[in-house]
Amino acid sequence: MEETGKRREIRSFVIRGGRLSPLQQRAIDGLYDTYAIPYSGKETDIASCFAQEGQTIIEIGFGMGVSTARIAREFPQNNYLGIEVHRPGIGKLLSEIERYGLENLRIIEHDAVEVLKYMVPDSSIDGFHIFFPDPWPKKKHHKRRLLNTAFVHLLATKLKEGGYIYAVTDWVEYAEQMLEVLVGEELLKNSADTYAEHIPWRPQTKFEAKGIDKSHEIRELWFERR
Repeated sequence: MEETGKRREIRSFVIRGGRLSPLQQRAIDGLYDTYAIPYSGKETDIASCFAQEGQTIIEIGFGMGVSTARIAREFPQNNYLGIEVHRPGIGKLLSEIERYGLENLRIIEHDAVEVLKYMVPDSSIDGFHIFFPDPWPKKKHHKRRLLNTAFVHLLATKLKEGGYIYAVTDWVEYAEQMLEVLVGEELLKNSADTYAEHIPWRPQTKFEAKGIDKSHEIRELWFERR
C-alpha cells in the first residue's frame, strides 16, 4: 500500500497491452541480452556501451522502432539509444537491429525519467529525439504529458553544449505547450522563431501518416543547449 501523503512520481509512460508476435518474441529471446542495456539506477558511461566512438543520441519512446532503425542505418557514425517500455516495439526494433546489422543501436527497457535521472551523466548526450509522445488530449490528463517544465530541464542538463532536443507532435495544443516550456528553459535556445522547419532526415511514421490523413498539423521543435 502506498504511504499516506506520499505523492507518486509521474512516469514517462503508461504500460499498454500488446501481444508479442512470434518474430518479436524470437528477437527478445535471442537478442535482448546483446543489445539491451540493463537498467541499473547507477550513473553509467552510455558512450562506452557502444563499440565505436561517435555522437550519442537518445530517442525517448520509439514505438515500434522502424524510424529509429532507419535513422541508425542512415547515420552509422552516430550511436543511438532507444528508451521504451512497450515490449512489442522492443521486439520489433531488436529484429530490425538483426536484419540490418545495426551495431550502433542499443535499447533500455525502463522509464525514461528514471534512466535520465539516475543513469545518464550530466553534459554527456549529443541529442534527444521525442517523436509523437502521447498527447493525453483530455485536460484532466495533461499532467501526464512527458514534456513538462521539470522534464525539459532534466533533458537540458544531460545535453552537451550545442546538443539538441528534437520534438515532434501532431497535436497543436500540445505543440504550443511544448514550445512554452522549451522557451522557458534558460539552458536552451530555439533554432527558429517558433516552430522549426521539417528536418528532411526524419522518416515519416505510420502514426504520422494517419495523423496527416486526419488533417492534423505536424509541428516540429529544435532547441539547442546554450
